[in-house]
Amino acid sequence: MVKKLPKVAVSKLTHSQLSGSVKDSAQQIWQAGLGAFTRAQAEGSKAFESLVKEGVAIQRKTQAAAEERINVATNRMTHMATDISSKASGQWDKLENIFEERVAKALNKLGVPSAKDVSALIARIDELNKAVQQLSAKAPTAAPARKPAAKKAPAVPTKKAPAKRATRKAVKPAADGAAKGE
Repeated sequence: MVKKLPKVAVSKLTHSQLSGSVKDSAQQIWQAGLGAFTRAQAEGSKAFESLVKEGVAIQRKTQAAAEERINVATNRMTHMATDISSKASGQWDKLENIFEERVAKALNKLGVPSAKDVSALIARIDELNKAVQQLSAKAPTAAPARKPAAKKAPAVPTKKAPAKRATRKAVKPAADGAAKGE
C-alpha cells in the first residue's frame, strides 16, 4: 500500500525525505501496475477465450437462422415458379387449342377434309371391303362357260367390179415468188 505522508507540514520535511517518499510511492505504483497487468493478462486470456466461445456460439446461431430463412425463401420461390409454370402451361394449352380451331375452320372453308373426315372415310372403305369379300365368298367358284359366238357365213363375192381406190395427191402451196409471177 501506498504510504501516506503524515500531516505534518510539508515545509518541515526535508528535501531528501520528500524525494524518498515520492520514490517509494512511484515504486509501489509501478508494482501495482505490474500486478494489474499480470492479473489482466491471466484473466484477460480467460475472458478472451470466453468471448471467442460466445462469438462462435452467436455465429452458429446466426448462420442457422440465415440458412433457415434462405430455405424458407427458396421454398417460396420454388412454389411460385411451379405455380407460374403451371399457369403458363395452361395458357399455352389454351392458345394451342384456339390456334388449332382456327386452322381447322380455315381448312374446312377451303374444302380440305379434316382428320375426322378422313377417319370416317377409312372406316367406310373398310366396311365396303368387308362387304365385297362377303359377296365374293358367296359367288359360285366356277363361272358358267360362255357359248361361242355364232360364225357368220363367209362373204360371197358379187360380180360387181371392185371399187377403185381414190388416191390423193399432195398439193404443195405455191411459193411466194411463184405467186407473184417471178
